[in-house]
Amino acid sequence: MNIQENYDLARHNTFGISARCKRFIEYTNEDEALQVAAWLKEDTDPLLIIGGGSNLLLTRDFPGTVVRAAVRGIEADVIDEVDTEHCVVQCGAGERWDDVVAWCVEHGCYGAENLSLIPGDVGASVVQNIGAYGVEVKDLVLMIEAVEIETGQMVVFGRADCQYGYRQSRFKQDWRNKYLITRVLYLMQRQFTPLLDYGNVRQALEQRGITEPSAAEMRQVVIDIRKEKLPDPEVWGNAGSFFMNPVVERAVYEQLAAQYPQMPHYAVDKEHEKIPAGWMIEQCGWKGKTLGRAGVYDRQALVLVNKGGATGEDIVNLCQAICKDVNDRFGIQLHPEVNII
Repeated sequence: MNIQENYDLARHNTFGISARCKRFIEYTNEDEALQVAAWLKEDTDPLLIIGGGSNLLLTRDFPGTVVRAAVRGIEADVIDEVDTEHCVVQCGAGERWDDVVAWCVEHGCYGAENLSLIPGDVGASVVQNIGAYGVEVKDLVLMIEAVEIETGQMVVFGRADCQYGYRQSRFKQDWRNKYLITRVLYLMQRQFTPLLDYGNVRQALEQRGITEPSAAEMRQVVIDIRKEKLPDPEVWGNAGSFFMNPVVERAVYEQLAAQYPQMPHYAVDKEHEKIPAGWMIEQCGWKGKTLGRAGVYDRQALVLVNKGGATGEDIVNLCQAICKDVNDRFGIQLHPEVNII
């Protein structure tokens, strides 16, 4: 277990913003998580549970305890001798998500390839319901093992318990800061079936002369696409996509489509359409622009970046200015995907 006092969280958020917490705790196994839960139950200070910090914007010092899972380990097993289509991959909550995807591809456990190179840890993946190129992690979750802080008991949740939605789960709502996740079990396919018809994945494969990709080829093309669109946090601090893509009622979409015939969109269901937030931000002229020490990435308008020395407030000010312009032009309120503290 790692316990630090007056701890700088700069290396625990991909914006690279320096902010201190009163106490920082990392647990490395279930027994330590149980011990931490016992402490937290008696602690009156504020609590913040984090993952890899890739979905976190710190605007101030945190006057309480920050807890992070550092449970490691990846292993796979068949469900039983009858089920030849699936396998279960069990991961420590502190494993890097992309390391898990790489391991799965190497060991013949398929389904996560489209989620390659998404930053963050395994525990955070099921809190945030990460997604990309037509796949969400909820599609893969089988069970989540955790410690309930209030009772100090080990608990297990199934996929349905978490009430997953677009970038949402109960862990972000009524379960916020109530559980210490220790392990996640993913249900993977033993036969690779590529999902190609989202974004420009198929086009990128065709440019390489690949019509029937292997899992490794699929993973690599997704990595290359993401690297082309997203800045390296080591160069420019960022949290990837800063805003959620808004889902609007069909009547709203049709009204906007009449004004903007080239507007991209994705059907959600018969009553709703998803409109890319990045497209609207770009139409408002923000792509590549800066506001103080924060800016909008010049290759992907969804990404806000620390241009050097930005504070959390600098990023928030930029976020608010963008939201105002998008709302004024399109009548749509953007919502951050990032957790702002």
